[in-house]
Amino acid sequence: MPSLSVDGARTRAAALSVQSYDVDLDLTQGERTFGSTTIVRFAATEPSSWVDVKPDELLSVTLNGEPVDVAGLNDGRLELTGLQAENELVVVATMAYTHDGEGIHRAVDAADGLVYTYGMSFLDAAPRVFACFDQPDLKAPYKVKVTAPTEWLVLGNGAATQVSPGRWELAETMPLSTYFVTIVAGPYHQITDEHDGIPLSVVARQSLKDALEREAADIFRVTKQAFDEYHRMFGYRYPFGEYHQAFVPEFNAGAMENPGCVTFRDPMVFRSAATDQERSNRARTIVHEMAHQWFGDTVTMKWWNDLWLNESFAEYMAHRVSTTATDYQDNWIDFAYIRKWWGLQADQRTSTHPVAADPVKDAIASLQDFDGISYAKGAAVLKQLANYLGDDIFLAGVIAHIRAAEFGNATFGDLLAKWTEAGAVDIDTWAQNWLRTPGLDTITAVRTPDGLKLRRTAPAQFPAQRPHKLTVGGYDADGNATIVDVVVDADEVDVPLDASTLVVIPDTGDDTWAKIRLDADSLANLTAVLPKITDGVTRAVVLNSVRDSAADGELDPRLAFDILLGMLAGEASDIGIGTMSDWARTHILGGYLPYDENRARIEKVLADRLSELPAGSSLQLAVVRAYAKHSTDVERLQGWLTGAGVPDGVTMDADLRWLVLLQLARLGAIGDPEIDAELVRDTSSEGHEHAVRCRAALPTAAAKEKAWSLIMTDADLSNYELDAACEGFWHPAQRELTAPYVERYFAEIPGAEKLRSGWVAASSASRSFPRFEIEEEIVARSADLVADDSVAAGIRRSVGDRADDVQRALAVRAAYGI
Repeated sequence: MPSLSVDGARTRAAALSVQSYDVDLDLTQGERTFGSTTIVRFAATEPSSWVDVKPDELLSVTLNGEPVDVAGLNDGRLELTGLQAENELVVVATMAYTHDGEGIHRAVDAADGLVYTYGMSFLDAAPRVFACFDQPDLKAPYKVKVTAPTEWLVLGNGAATQVSPGRWELAETMPLSTYFVTIVAGPYHQITDEHDGIPLSVVARQSLKDALEREAADIFRVTKQAFDEYHRMFGYRYPFGEYHQAFVPEFNAGAMENPGCVTFRDPMVFRSAATDQERSNRARTIVHEMAHQWFGDTVTMKWWNDLWLNESFAEYMAHRVSTTATDYQDNWIDFAYIRKWWGLQADQRTSTHPVAADPVKDAIASLQDFDGISYAKGAAVLKQLANYLGDDIFLAGVIAHIRAAEFGNATFGDLLAKWTEAGAVDIDTWAQNWLRTPGLDTITAVRTPDGLKLRRTAPAQFPAQRPHKLTVGGYDADGNATIVDVVVDADEVDVPLDASTLVVIPDTGDDTWAKIRLDADSLANLTAVLPKITDGVTRAVVLNSVRDSAADGELDPRLAFDILLGMLAGEASDIGIGTMSDWARTHILGGYLPYDENRARIEKVLADRLSELPAGSSLQLAVVRAYAKHSTDVERLQGWLTGAGVPDGVTMDADLRWLVLLQLARLGAIGDPEIDAELVRDTSSEGHEHAVRCRAALPTAAAKEKAWSLIMTDADLSNYELDAACEGFWHPAQRELTAPYVERYFAEIPGAEKLRSGWVAASSASRSFPRFEIEEEIVARSADLVADDSVAAGIRRSVGDRADDVQRALAVRAAYGI
């Protein structure tokens, strides 16, 4: 199907005004399809247009009582002619359930055979559910009716009422964009609550009932705290009635902000022990989606190029509001280690783009810019803007923007105008440098005879004059800090700190968006001083600098690894342990440095910590997980499975058992019989996904061939099982075994678009990439594929991004003779 262009959207929006949708879905027709009847009422000023619909079978269409030839459907578009000033369009179709997390996704829980469905209409998936004018600036109210099995619960954007057995009617909504429309239908377990007059509920699969009962209090507490803070900040009450949070199976994203009925991936209902970081991440996700109810749902962008603003705003608010209003206080540590690192990598790839994307891109091309730049960089820039403008002006502009465009659409330019009205000066210049110019500055600490300075260097290919408001810390041998405020508004500025201080760290509070570089003296002293720096955000700033300097070939990866090992030996943050041990696994071991000898070093550091940590603590669980991913001590790992030698305070629950089994599978210490036996213990859908991952990791030719066939040919494989197969397949210790699949990858991955939707096809291309093959041939083959316009854009983007990582690893090895 041709992607909708911005010109096409503007033409249709100028000609049509959608008054209402009535959607009637029948979910009782069988395992493959469901019924969909849509009545759209709309005004028109032009005689022709088109409606979007992607059916399994288009049964009938009438326009103003006259039949429309269904044979006219072409690539998801049905032309409409003879439009009048006022029109009624009726479309009757059968739609196909999906297994890719888009449209109406149908999942069967392996634990009990129960069926669950949910709707995901994001971007261009709504026409897989109902006929519509599918673009964000044609908002309309919705009335939805659903026929479902009598034992099912139905939820959606409007309050749902069961009017007869199996028949549900949902209250008419406020005007919504098509991409927000959802239903959640199945034998879900529901827990209800209320806050400040807002009915609340959480739902999940029946097999997660006990876990949901345990977790509901925390989910509701965070939700209530966030509602209070948003109402206080915006002075504008949540406008969509009830507020349901549905934890649904096989969900692609972290969550989706459907007004009144937010959907989340259900691993967030923790069935096993969870770290503090995982709980705080869930809280931030809840708060993120709540921010969208105002910024994104109440006010929606006119075109997809401004989608970044929805996500950047929600990302910033998630960390800010979670810190000010909830019990979770490690939010900015997490942002630095995880979210910011994601964005920093994206902003240095060949696919980098401005935060505020090109307004002429079509819908699918805009989706390619939906990445760490849209989320993390945008959030960091908004945090910098709030510091730059002052919070009063920042919030005043946001509030005015919401009120001026409520239930309608707006642009980034509209928001800039509101900030200007609130008192911002020359914000267009600021936006041009920060938001409309890609790339990031490098800020370097420099010791000179005249004192300490910060040097700002913009990337040569993307010159800009970006002011940075930040703090600089000087640290002594005991980790004590002297912190000063600095505004970097020139290419070199003085820093009022003693130039002889042992370690100088620019941007100690992680307040800007830049590559941070430590001077040579600071690096030389870092291994001694870093363990004594207690501020988690500052430690993350330092370690991000280490990671980025190593990736740029500016820091010997052996020294970077030494710093990492020193950090892991004393790290007090579960976020730091998990993030940095995973960075070693994905970038250092088998990437920048040889695998075996260096893996043994990190295993020893983690093993030494196992006996040191408080029993039952989150930090202990993080270290146990990291150890299980790096250990080759088969006897010890197998002992854990039988209960022998398990550290006090650690429970070998289902997910930890599978993590240990995965490592044993990679080592060849177990096989299919042991995986089958574990499936007897854990018959859940999660267990089946873990089993797929373990089988893909087995070091046998038969196991690799079977996993590859799943990845490349099985169209019925669920999206979670696909991810699992990809994750298990490649490993630096199995390169000889997987070598034949390098050529097969480049030959077969272009066909992924024929098997799966654009989102999942792009994800599978990234996850199944031969990322440990650090060879020039990989870069060359990737370049050929990226240049092939016959390959889907999402696949080409994924391959190009992965190839960039290989290219950087090659440069690192060359620079240091590795």
